[in-house]
Amino acid sequence: MKKYLLAPALLLLSLSASLQSFAASQPFKAFGDYKVFYSAFNSSFVTPEVAANYSITRGKDWGLVNIAVVKNGAQGGSTALVKGHVANILAQQQTLKFFEVREGKVVYYLAPFRFENEDAMTFKISVQPDPDKPAHNISFQRRFYHDE
Repeated sequence: MKKYLLAPALLLLSLSASLQSFAASQPFKAFGDYKVFYSAFNSSFVTPEVAANYSITRGKDWGLVNIAVVKNGAQGGSTALVKGHVANILAQQQTLKFFEVREGKVVYYLAPFRFENEDAMTFKISVQPDPDKPAHNISFQRRFYHDE
């Protein structure tokens, strides 16, 4: 039986039926007919079994960024081209390598990154749900701490 990511940030998309009520409390940016939900968290929130299923590196200095694109009125997620980078306060950048996760009708994108203890990380992400239209850009910042 396949286990799913149970991290609080990923619960946003784990159950299509409860998506809208849970999504209301998650950060997002609206772009026309689409909402782009975003979160970033320590990889240690992911269980070892789930990390193995998705080839996710767990560790005290590893994080994950989660992006979900939802078309207004739709349940689940929409596919999109997602790319971006993350930088620490010293402007040291990492390119984010997103991979797609599908759980039934739910689609979201994850990318791993590394951080130092107490790093303030700035994420700059480009999301293009329609290949015939320009991409939408989001930017957000989070501070990360090593799990002991």
